[in-house]
Amino acid sequence: MLTFAEAARFPDTLVGAETRRLAAHGARLPAGMVVPPAFEEGFYRGANLPEQLRNLLAPIQPSRIDEDLLEALAERAQALIRTSYLSDDAVQLFYRALGNAGLTSGEVHVRRPGSREVETARVTPPGTAALHALKRLWAQDWTFDALLTRLDDTGSVGLEARATLLFAGPPGVPDLGRAAELGVPLALVNSLGLVGLP
Repeated sequence: MLTFAEAARFPDTLVGAETRRLAAHGARLPAGMVVPPAFEEGFYRGANLPEQLRNLLAPIQPSRIDEDLLEALAERAQALIRTSYLSDDAVQLFYRALGNAGLTSGEVHVRRPGSREVETARVTPPGTAALHALKRLWAQDWTFDALLTRLDDTGSVGLEARATLLFAGPPGVPDLGRAAELGVPLALVNSLGLVGLP
């Protein structure tokens, strides 16, 4: 897990351009952390998800998509993500990172850099609810719309792991005053501070 200052040392391709923009305003951010793509990759590999998803979605033909079949398989793919387990070591690493970031109690939200889709949780130690919110967010990559977009754009259902942002407080809402102050088109703010520059 990374602080925003640590994440700023990595290229946009690894942590997302928004992450680096947020890191430039670190004093305005509430408690938060960046979950690197490697953590998500470890989850997929450890649970043998690439093979399970490949087998599950094998009946889909990119040249002639059966949308009814895709919809049914998307629901099963999402359930597979939500019900698969991280290794004990990964879970403990996540809990320690939550503690280090000051995110072990209260409301939190998670989202991908550059995206407005969020999952929320009310966290109590050690942070299981935050972990479940993270997996629910990852499962959004396997919705019908997400799969159809990937099939249309690339001819494949495959995807690369991406960074995930985790912040204290509720999801941010657009704040025109903060956006003008920062000279950006959109700034998302919650009661605790700046949580988005998508």
